Amino acid sequence: MEKRLPQSFLTWAYDGRKKLVQSIASGEKISREKIFLGFTRHSPAVITDGPAGLNGSIKGVGFIPKSGYINDILAQFIKHIDSGYDESYSQRGLDLLIKLIWNDEARERLDFTRLVTLELAKSHTWTNIQDNPRATLLFFEPPVISFELRCFVEIHTDDIIHEFVNAQHDVYHKPDIPAWGKRPAYLFKIEEIYDNSATQKGFGNRIY
Repeated sequence: MEKRLPQSFLTWAYDGRKKLVQSIASGEKISREKIFLGFTRHSPAVITDGPAGLNGSIKGVGFIPKSGYINDILAQFIKHIDSGYDESYSQRGLDLLIKLIWNDEARERLDFTRLVTLELAKSHTWTNIQDNPRATLLFFEPPVISFELRCFVEIHTDDIIHEFVNAQHDVYHKPDIPAWGKRPAYLFKIEEIYDNSATQKGFGNRIY
C-alpha cells in the first residue's frame, strides 16, 4: 500500500509551491517578499553529521516521479534540453515543468515520500553523507511554519535518478550536460515528519 504523507505538509510543500510556480509562469506580478517566502518550500537546511562535523547546508530540493513515470518524463526533459538554449528556453522549461510536475493531474505521478537534490559543492554535506546516510531537512517559512523531515539518504551517480535530477535542474537553468558527471544526486527517503510550527498543532509534533 502506498504511504501517504500528511495533508498539512503536502498542502504547504506541494500545493503552495505549485501555485507560486504557476503564477510566475503566467507572468503575474508578484512581490519579491512573496517570492522569497514561497521559495522556502524549495530550500530547506540539510542537516548532517559525520567526519566533517555537525553541519547545515541550504539546498534546493524537488519532487521525483514514481518509477512507472520517470522514463517518460525524463525523455520530455531531454527533448527540451536538446532543443537548444535561447531567450525562450527558461519560459519553455517552466511551462514543461508545470505540465509534468506542477499541476493537479501530476500529483498522481509523483512519489511524495522521496525528495531529491544535486550536490554542487562536494564539501561538508558530501563528506558526511558518504559516511552517515542520515539527514534532517528543516523547512522554515517565517514567521511560524516549519517542518522537520528525517530521512535516509542515497547517493546516485550514473543511473536514471542521477540523470533525472540533473535534467530537471537544467530544464529551467542553462543546460550543462558535460557537468552532470560532476553533480551527484541525493535521494532523501522520508522516514519521519515533525510539525515544528509555532502553532497549537506544532512545536515538534510527530505527524508521520
